[in-house]
Amino acid sequence: MLLKLFFKIFLSLSFVLLAQPSTAAYKRHYSPVDKKPFFNIPITYNMKVQFWIHEFQNNRKRTFNTWLKRSTRYLPKMKKVFKERGLPEDLSYIALIESGLKSNATSHAQAVGYWQFISSTGKRYGLKKEWWIDERMDFHKSTIAATKYITDLYKIFGSWYLTAAAYNMGENRLLRLIKKHKTKDYWKLSKKRDFPKETRHYIPKLIATVLMAKIPKLYGFKVPKKMSQLEHEPFFAPGGTNLKHMAKYMGFSGKHFKSLNPALLKDLIPNSEKGYWLRIPKGHLANASQYIQKYF
Repeated sequence: MLLKLFFKIFLSLSFVLLAQPSTAAYKRHYSPVDKKPFFNIPITYNMKVQFWIHEFQNNRKRTFNTWLKRSTRYLPKMKKVFKERGLPEDLSYIALIESGLKSNATSHAQAVGYWQFISSTGKRYGLKKEWWIDERMDFHKSTIAATKYITDLYKIFGSWYLTAAAYNMGENRLLRLIKKHKTKDYWKLSKKRDFPKETRHYIPKLIATVLMAKIPKLYGFKVPKKMSQLEHEPFFAPGGTNLKHMAKYMGFSGKHFKSLNPALLKDLIPNSEKGYWLRIPKGHLANASQYIQKYF
């Protein structure tokens, strides 16, 4: 009996030793994927997260590639704003799963912009919405508003998972579910039948996005080439300014001016307004001033 036991142990140890690649073999067949990434929100790896990783690698591969490409233009700036306001930079990836980083993204619930604010929440956090303008589509202003909202949510829930969940489903609905089920554990809540299906997927989707966007090569994606930055500077234009006319005078296309000012829905500042801070191509303040002097 002892002899048989010894023989089994010997075979197990032999298999383990033989299975280990030599240093030379490791160097020949393997190479490091990336530097060890740093995460500043809790990272849980489970079957739900694994589902979304598989989904992005297969059924939504083109979509995720597009997200990665756009992220080179927008995420560094978003992360900077989050860091300046004392929030985890990884929460900026919420914008990827909310809008795919598209200024004109619109949901079935009429949420709009990079951060998918509904009209009432956008108004609560200072985003102007009128017939000619919708600041939910303004990159900088909507990002500031998102950090304020997320800060307030964290004060209520004290958990980044619950904060992100509330961002998706609304704080009042989540508070009712927490009270009903007597738990503040997101994973336990997400298993309840009355927990919204979209939010049940929201945190796993966010975690999968953070993992894959930070180390894309590990998940079979190429590191995207950086998109060109939309270099700009502020310029206060008076009411009555027509963006297309101004752009043409300055030697730019109306499309370029629109990409800098997506919040302006009608390509103009109404006469009823004193004026508005536009974004114009960097280095063209003199041209913009000449245009105003000539036509106003």
